[in-house]
Amino acid sequence: VMETALSEGAIHHTGTPDSLREAEIIFLCIYPEAAVSFITEYGHLIPKGCLVADTCGIKEEICRHMPLLAERFGFTFIGCHPMAGKEKSGFSASEAELFQGASFIIVPCGAPEEAVKEIEGLALLLGFGGTVITTPERHDRMIAFTSQLPHILACAYVMSPQCLMHNGFSAGSYRDVSRVARINEVLWTELFLDNAKPLTEELDLLIENITALRDAVAEGRRDDLRGL
Repeated sequence: VMETALSEGAIHHTGTPDSLREAEIIFLCIYPEAAVSFITEYGHLIPKGCLVADTCGIKEEICRHMPLLAERFGFTFIGCHPMAGKEKSGFSASEAELFQGASFIIVPCGAPEEAVKEIEGLALLLGFGGTVITTPERHDRMIAFTSQLPHILACAYVMSPQCLMHNGFSAGSYRDVSRVARINEVLWTELFLDNAKPLTEELDLLIENITALRDAVAEGRRDDLRGL
């Protein structure tokens, strides 16, 4: 991956753990548990005062560990979540305009205001349309609804045996609901389990609402169905 990125001019050079010694800003673009493990192993190489930001889709679990590691090794940590993605992964799925106009979420985790301002400015330079500053708890509750729930819904939707026979019978609605079912199962299993409580609460609400719609249809309650 690094050789391809280098040959296409997407990066200036490849790195090794020793490259961390020269860093002013580090973005951890890896899974939540891997991010904590990486800093635990290589935190001693990070310069004092360096700004370290993650890009994980959950924040309570990350913010439980990273500020302690930041204090131990002397860097500044800020939780970040670029709200831009696609159902495909890997360098071959790269898209130059992916961040354009998207939202960039910042979870300070106790970082000083000047560090937060620096990350905000960098996000705007990268093309994001705006930033949102929030707490780990608020982030994870909202992401359970806006991101994780749609992924679960898509996975449940394509489990129908009718899915294998959709050609010729499907259009925009099918495409839009099923698109994110092409899921990175390793990453999303970790994200779901690390955010189990908010996600379970959102799933309970979804099941309750689907059940109300299902019962109105099954029982022919036209007025109730129209209201729902």
